[in-house]
Amino acid sequence: MADKFMVGTRKGLFIYQKNDDSWQISQTVFLGEQVPIVLFDPRDKSMYAALSHGHFGNKLHRSTDLGKSWQEITVPAYPPKPEDAEAIICPVRQIEIPWNLEMIWSLAIDPRNEGALWCGTIPGGLFHSPDHGQTWNLVESLWNHESRKKWVGGGYDFPGIHSICVDPRDANCIRVGISCGGVMMTTDGGKSWQQAAHGMRAAYLPPEMANIPDGQDPHIIVQCQSQPDCLWSQHHNGIFKSTDGSKSWQEIEDVKPSVFGFVVAVDPNDPNTAWFVPAIKDELRIPVDGKFVVTRTKDGGKSFEILTDGLPQEHAYDIIYRHSLDVDDSGNNLIMGSTTGSLWYTTNQGDSWQTLSTNLPPIFCVKYF
Repeated sequence: MADKFMVGTRKGLFIYQKNDDSWQISQTVFLGEQVPIVLFDPRDKSMYAALSHGHFGNKLHRSTDLGKSWQEITVPAYPPKPEDAEAIICPVRQIEIPWNLEMIWSLAIDPRNEGALWCGTIPGGLFHSPDHGQTWNLVESLWNHESRKKWVGGGYDFPGIHSICVDPRDANCIRVGISCGGVMMTTDGGKSWQQAAHGMRAAYLPPEMANIPDGQDPHIIVQCQSQPDCLWSQHHNGIFKSTDGSKSWQEIEDVKPSVFGFVVAVDPNDPNTAWFVPAIKDELRIPVDGKFVVTRTKDGGKSFEILTDGLPQEHAYDIIYRHSLDVDDSGNNLIMGSTTGSLWYTTNQGDSWQTLSTNLPPIFCVKYF
């Protein structure tokens, strides 16, 4: 059972530690700065935090003493655009996709070598570091893939890689989730890629285009660690599940109160148990009827429970972003942070929730360590 977790917010990084039976903030770092994503590497206990300074760019920091001190490390950088490179124009917004880092949106461990990392960014570039983030290389096989011409921005102007799922059985097998570009998969460590969003459906596209894999907007993708062929996705217009390693996806329909949301977590020990946080989609993006709930399936999506104990049930307008729900290795304990700065935790798989805070800055990500 994890006894610490990180909370990345619009105004800094907060580290919580459990003392006896209560959680308390033990450290505050980067106060006033946006922290869109964090990572803990259990191999050497390194912690990573990405910062977004708006007009002043992006930064990346590493701690080797569990957050007591932090050192700035290299930020992934796109190589100069070749003079003969074809301009990629967003099919929807009709603006050119830039060759520069807009935001660090995902971080993941590469188990093949100690200190090796993956980094997903906006505008859709995947980077690899062999040395704890001291140097980064753009994965050009994905950046130059023909399908990238079809990618479009979702909530952001440009496409972005928000999910990186490394297969625990084979670290050369990697799936990345793209808004909006479907699921790209490699089985050779990034040398080649193929689309792996077959079966997903985009309700926002014309009917004849709804099933095109490159047009899909999976808001996030997660993989069960004990049974990696099972993956879950909270899509822009639904919930999808794969049981064959993303060769195909099946839509799960008629989930109340809504199939829209941004986040999903899967029990690392049970692929049939997953949690979602529903909302009204598109322009509204608030909980249905102002009631904040978590939905949970324990039978692979055949049925869902609506979990409310400890959660606000009137005038609640919290949204949970892609990386703001995390489950620990036991599968029993979850933490969840909202756009209104509320923070909850559960020790019984969501049967009941306890409030840790209602006045943090808007929360971008949470992570046990």
